[in-house]
Formats: sequence, C-alpha cells, structure tokens
Amino acid sequence: MSDTPSKKPFSDFGFGEKSSTEGYRALNKDGTFNIVKTNIPFLERINIFQELITVSWTKFFGYVLVIYFVINLIFASAYWLIGMESLTVAKGLSPIEQFLEGFFFSAQTITTLGYGRVAPIGLLANIVAAFESLLGLLFFALATGLLYGRFSKPISKIKYSDKAIIAPYQDINGFMFRVVNTHKNQLLEVEATVSLSMKRDNSESRDFYALNLERKSVIFFPSIWTVVHPIDENSPLFNLKSKDYFDKDFEFITTIKAFYESSGQLVYSRTSFKPSDIEWGKKFIYPSKRKNGKIYIDVSLLNETNDVPLN
Repeated sequence: MSDTPSKKPFSDFGFGEKSSTEGYRALNKDGTFNIVKTNIPFLERINIFQELITVSWTKFFGYVLVIYFVINLIFASAYWLIGMESLTVAKGLSPIEQFLEGFFFSAQTITTLGYGRVAPIGLLANIVAAFESLLGLLFFALATGLLYGRFSKPISKIKYSDKAIIAPYQDINGFMFRVVNTHKNQLLEVEATVSLSMKRDNSESRDFYALNLERKSVIFFPSIWTVVHPIDENSPLFNLKSKDYFDKDFEFITTIKAFYESSGQLVYSRTSFKPSDIEWGKKFIYPSKRKNGKIYIDVSLLNETNDVPLN
C-alpha cells in the first residue's frame, strides 16, 4: 500500500473552486473539459493548426477539398477576367465551357501537372499561372505536413470501465475502476492519478484532494489494470455513504500518463466519474483465461461485476 496521504485539500486543480449549479462536472467522460470560454475576440480564438490536427479525418479531407476547390475557382475567375483568349482553349466553346476550361487549367497549374493542351498566352496570364504554381507548392506542402502530423501524433486508446465501484479491499473497502489498452501497441511506465472534487459544507465552493492509490504506476500494461483507492482513515471518503457522494456533488477525475513505445512520446488519457457512475457493493469479474499457452483478455467483460457485501 502507498504512503499515508495528506487529507489537506488542494485549493484548485485548474477547474475553479466555484460551482454555481448542482451536478457540476469539470471533465466529461470522453476526457474533454466541460468548460466553455465566451466573449473572446474572433482573431484571438483562431487556432487553425490545432483545428486541422484534431478534427476527424472526414472533416480534415473535407477542408482540404473545399480549399482546393475554392482556390481553383478563384484562379479560373482570374483567367476569365483576363480574357479566355489568354489561354489556348478550343474555339467555339460556350462561356460555361470556357470557364470550365479555365477551372481545369487552374487545377493542372496548381498541382504543377500541366497536360500541355491548354497554356497561358501573354504576360498577364503567365504571371497569374506562375503565382498559382507557387501557391500550389505551398498549399500541398502544408497539407502534406498536416497529414504527417496527424499520422505521427501519438493517440492512446485507453478504455475505462463505464462505472467505478465501491468494493471490498483487504479488510476495508476501496474505490475502483478498470482501464485497458485496446491497441496492440505497448504502453510503458503507465502512471495513474485520481483526484476528488467536492463541494464544501454550506458553500458553493469546492475542495480538491489527491487520492492515494494502492499502486499508482505499472511498468508494463499488457492486461487490464484495476486502479484502487483504499478507503482508510486517511481517505476523504472514509465513513461516507452513497448519499454523501451526491450531497457533496463528488467528481473523481482520473488521468493516465504513459510512454508510447511506437512513437517514443508521452500520451495522456483522462476521464471522470460522478456519483451516478459509481456502484456500491460490486466486484469486477476477472476477464482473463488461459488457452494454448497464452492469456486471453476478454475486453467485453471490462464492466462486468458481481454483487458482494462491503466490509
């Protein structure tokens, strides 16, 4: 068991001490912060790189296609304004067909492909085509860099049990939840921290506690890890009942930090548990079995429990 913790609450973990509404939740189950900042000037809140790195793959390729289309549309309009006679387009085409010729010539120019059937004629058209070629090189270099950044970004697929439990632990009880790495990659030197946020008595302000864990780190993480906080006399949960968890509006905030072997970088994962996410008098079912000289972990049993009497 770990060293005796201090029950002295931390003043804040960065979430703020005030909670003006019941059911306050600082951290969503998916690990995102439940905090919205308002009245920030538009230019100050723009972070294009962060948006393009973190959005879904569908949105990312959607953005690339939209920007690619808009750029070609702008340069096709530029060729149209210069005059389609500045391009070696076929004669006798309708205005719409001529504009499409300019659009597809723009697509060939921006990719530096150039089929050769259509070419610019005159100084002005050549200047526009040269500028578009430069812009195309910059655009595709940027898109390639973002694509590499998205692929190289380490992503942990740590899955948490949907529920935390209050279960027997040695001759006392413990607060427990389970985590598993659903990817085949190896996570090393995995560390867990669990913090408790609760309302003060007769106040809307909150206190924060760092909870001691039975084991706060593991060197290897090939299986399921049950994170345990022993509820002893040094725990802020000592002698509390389920009703107290709701009255004090508890929130357990957990963070997992690990070394991502594939990329050589640190990865983080986080989630939270509210009183409605906690089951009392339960015990997790052990999900492993041996077969053909190997240990098989049934991840579908991550949330399975049995009823047990508490100490």
